[in-house]
Amino acid sequence: MAKLTAVIDFGSNSVRLVIFERTSRFGFKIIHESKSRVRIGEGAYHKAGVLQDEPMERALLALKSFKSIITAFKARKVLAVATSALRDAPNQKIFINRVSRELNINIKVIDGETEALLGGIAAANLLKFNSGVTIDIGGGSTEFALIENRKVINRVSLNLGTVRLKELFSNDKDLSEAKDYIRKELSKIPLELRRERIITIGGTLRALSKVIIEENNYPLNRMHGFEYSYLEEKRLIEKIIFMSRAELLKIGFKRERVDVIQWGLLIFQEVSQLFGIQEVVTSGAGIREGIFLKDILRSYRGRFPDNFNPSLRNILDDFQIRSDKVFKNSVKVTNRLFETLQKPLNIREEYRELLIYATKLTEIGVKVDFYGSTKNGFHMILNRFVYGVTHKDSLIVGSLVRFSNKNSLSDKLFREFGELLPTQRELSQLHSIIYLSKILTSNYSSAIEFELKFSNHILTLEIFDEALFYTVSEKLDVIELFEVELKKLF
Repeated sequence: MAKLTAVIDFGSNSVRLVIFERTSRFGFKIIHESKSRVRIGEGAYHKAGVLQDEPMERALLALKSFKSIITAFKARKVLAVATSALRDAPNQKIFINRVSRELNINIKVIDGETEALLGGIAAANLLKFNSGVTIDIGGGSTEFALIENRKVINRVSLNLGTVRLKELFSNDKDLSEAKDYIRKELSKIPLELRRERIITIGGTLRALSKVIIEENNYPLNRMHGFEYSYLEEKRLIEKIIFMSRAELLKIGFKRERVDVIQWGLLIFQEVSQLFGIQEVVTSGAGIREGIFLKDILRSYRGRFPDNFNPSLRNILDDFQIRSDKVFKNSVKVTNRLFETLQKPLNIREEYRELLIYATKLTEIGVKVDFYGSTKNGFHMILNRFVYGVTHKDSLIVGSLVRFSNKNSLSDKLFREFGELLPTQRELSQLHSIIYLSKILTSNYSSAIEFELKFSNHILTLEIFDEALFYTVSEKLDVIELFEVELKKLF
């Protein structure tokens, strides 16, 4: 397998390079990203889609820079894809042939449905949901993908985009003509794709999410998986559409986007009205990840195996966390504790998976610094455990790792992240399992013999090994939720 894969995404607004490194069969990480705002579609929409000389020269220079980066990283596989601006251009072959001749980069122009498919593959594999609809507002087109059971089953591409609208309607002061054009295009979307919960892809709606995060003082600095209520942010979105350039910059939009962001939000506003959008989920992954995933998952119908988490795999690969009998035994102990305590403490089944994740990640912080291992683990999880989990999930896992060596949680944790965490009692229940699991496996044995019983608010640990009994009795501290009683069976 190619260890490094370079992906080039050629959009109407910008061209991006991402280099992916494969760490195992399905494990991967991004090791480089570059972006150039070439606006290759600039001036084309008034001229029957014909690419203009100056934008093509900008694009060629950007690709020359990318070629140098690809060569420096020694990436053997290059996947280059072009979308709306090039597929609409009658003179696309002139540009593509020149790129091939001068740089030996072969650009594949894909149709709108394929573009929607790639975005859908990225969202379905890297976000935590089974079904939903994605929207990707680009420079020249907007794509929608319907996902059921993590598989793209329908897709639509429309000639709606930020650069396209700017070129066609920049003199439309009251936006009436632009809105009519948008509504006409949106009428082509089948009813089955019009959902109240939507997954947003692409730079336009990621930029909006970033502003919403800042405006709401959201406690977690992460874009991927960020969720918000459209109804609660509707007034802000409407306000942004009519802001001046200075106002847009002031609230956090980048200079490169301020001249087109309002056109993108105008599309989003019309989509929300048509769909009746209630909830919005932000995807930090899009077409570039979709290109890469489609390649590595080509023999697996475009989806990871069930119960596979790409972030977990990447962390375990990257930090070479052991996966021997000791590691597997820790997971078994956590499972036994969960099964013993689940019913009497009324712990939801959905938390079992997060407990297993926490068990597997309790020692990652040691790879940075032994003495600050649990703090390091907490911050590493918040920054790296991002795919296939919600923000709440990663905070729960991080918190369990952070306090795995202590008999209780910190009040400061709930002051900082309370809005994203379950109740203090629920998290304390999960913490007690991780705390006990870590103590029971602290001698790193590949197999331990013990029995568990829970009755009358007392967890009884019957231990068969004298050394383990001594270790547990020495390390065990009082747990607030229930009593722990140790018994010898030797």
